[in-house]
Amino acid sequence: MTEPGTAETQDLPAIAERGAAAAPAASRRTSLLVTLVLGGLTAVPPLSMDMYLPALPQVTAALHSPAATVQLTLTTCLAGMALGQMIVGPMSDKWGRRRPLLAGMVVYILATALCALATSAELLIAFRLLQGLAGAAGIVIARAVVRDLYDGVAMARFFSTLMLISGVAPVVAPLIGGQILRLTDWRGVFVVLTAVGVALTLLVWRKLDETLPPARRHSGGLGQTLRTMRDLLADRVFSGYVLVGAFAFAALFAYISASPFVIQEIYGASPQTFSLLFGINSVGLVAVGQVNGKLLVGRVGLDKVLGTGLALTALAATSLLLMSAGVFGPVGLVPMAAGLFVLMASMGLVMPSTNTLALLRTPHAAGSASALLGTSTFLLGSVASPLVGIAGERTAVPMALVQLSCAVLALVSFLGMCRPWQRRGESNGSTAGERTRL
Repeated sequence: MTEPGTAETQDLPAIAERGAAAAPAASRRTSLLVTLVLGGLTAVPPLSMDMYLPALPQVTAALHSPAATVQLTLTTCLAGMALGQMIVGPMSDKWGRRRPLLAGMVVYILATALCALATSAELLIAFRLLQGLAGAAGIVIARAVVRDLYDGVAMARFFSTLMLISGVAPVVAPLIGGQILRLTDWRGVFVVLTAVGVALTLLVWRKLDETLPPARRHSGGLGQTLRTMRDLLADRVFSGYVLVGAFAFAALFAYISASPFVIQEIYGASPQTFSLLFGINSVGLVAVGQVNGKLLVGRVGLDKVLGTGLALTALAATSLLLMSAGVFGPVGLVPMAAGLFVLMASMGLVMPSTNTLALLRTPHAAGSASALLGTSTFLLGSVASPLVGIAGERTAVPMALVQLSCAVLALVSFLGMCRPWQRRGESNGSTAGERTRL
């Protein structure tokens, strides 16, 4: 495939700054609203997954089902989100962004309401699968909309801003779920999620214009979709960024899956201490993402930012493995917490840069590209999750080993497939003609 944007990558930070300075005040105000809408759409998956977590024991008792069966309500929702992105992303390239997004949100509302009415675990599992499939529309189309509206530096900054919203959602979601359970039962969680879906759908309908003009849409059917996917994956650099993002997310997911019993069971922390540490780490991710968007983007090449983030991830995972294996002797909670903080915070450099660099190569098929990015992260994340407990709950070695393996594989993908030193013209991650409309 041709290298997109290579002829248009000259003095890009300056172009971005001129474009931003020329944007009218009304446009900037509207952009803030669009940012909130897109941020809300990217927050739907973590809200759908994490608000429900405190209710799992209640669901088990209320539906008279074993815990293993009720756990499938999480697995099927995650699987639905992975599969749904592969369906909705190409649809948005063919029919535009608004129609598939609104259709997905309407189905999400119906599926979530049905979850609240489920009378058996089997029905709840089926409705959660549908909820995941439909909820995927928000996250995959939000990324595609960002690609439609922004190029280069502006896109990287926008992704960093979105992280401010999507990064907070997993932290506050269990807290919100817990407060809901103080007022009502587990069905109330799905009632609240239904209301969130209705509010977002109305905002999308009223405030988010179509961003993909008819001239840029694909007219083919399934065959054209498969050919587009094949061409995207045939682009070695794009595939490299997809793998970088997927492996980095798998390292993060290993932390999310293992940290509750690593911190509480192995290091004896209370649930309150765990919640505090989890919150601090999430704030670290969001804060680094904002530093990246406000200070680094436009001054430092995106590939350099991404390489730095991956190096920090690998160093943090290495230190966690050495501490877990007892190389430094017995260590307390503070050194382990520090290592986890660095690993989590480094994602504030990795995630926005990966999304931007991958989507910069695919202006012709942003929906399909977004689908491949999202599906790969969900699939590898779901693979990493069970591996962290393979040696039981008495050692943190499996968690650290999975994290280090994922970090190394991400670095290998970056250096072996992306090869940024061969694409110096693209290293600033920008293309001319930056668009900041809406």
